[in-house]
Amino acid sequence: MAVRDKLYFASDFHLGVPDYAASREREKLLVRWLDFAGKDASEIFLIGDVFDFWFEYKTVVPKGYIRFLGKLAELADAGIKLYFFKGNHDMWMFDYLKTELGATIISNELEIERGGKKFFLHHGDGLGPGDPFYKLLKWFFRSKVCQWLFARLHPNLGVRIASKWSRKSRIINEGKEESKPGQQEWLVTFCKEVLKTKFYDYMVFGHRHLPLDIQLDERSRYINLGEWVYHKTYAVFTGENLELKCFEGEVPSVISEEK
Repeated sequence: MAVRDKLYFASDFHLGVPDYAASREREKLLVRWLDFAGKDASEIFLIGDVFDFWFEYKTVVPKGYIRFLGKLAELADAGIKLYFFKGNHDMWMFDYLKTELGATIISNELEIERGGKKFFLHHGDGLGPGDPFYKLLKWFFRSKVCQWLFARLHPNLGVRIASKWSRKSRIINEGKEESKPGQQEWLVTFCKEVLKTKFYDYMVFGHRHLPLDIQLDERSRYINLGEWVYHKTYAVFTGENLELKCFEGEVPSVISEEK
């Protein structure tokens, strides 16, 4: 019997875009990855933007993703602990996944210690310097008032509006091109400020859409998990080290090892 002792981290699946066919193919890939991870995982951390849109009405959730959710249910039934982080695209998670999968829903950051290593985990949106407009928008979208107002819309209308918004999704429009990785990363700035008062071995994020492994100082690393529309990257903690990997391919060369 396989020993379940590894931690798996992934983010930014953006299920639902750019269209049904492409999303279904990505879903099949994710099911294969979950089968792979499920062989030796003790915990799986999904660090936000799993869905390009998600809203839980009192009795309705967005249709689709049945293979993905079914595989997660299978892993949960096998005793693997699941964590869902709220991203900027799926911040309206409430208790559905907790009820159905026994998943832990994380609204902001999560600090854990495993194998003597300390982790800081967060989707990554709204952190670091700048972008005051987005931070205000995030505050409003996460407010009870906004959620109550959206819940008043009929699901057919609410999902249609959200689907139109999703077609403008940054991950679809940007392709593989992004600004250069390195020390100008705003999440690097955030990490270095945090490390002034508290130590972490690994500070792990999504949101950025680039797989990055940046040495912050002699002991701490910033890991960005990339995404699954183009890169298909994830990280695994073996009990001794956190490694950035690509599923069914080679890790892209955009990883930075700068200090």
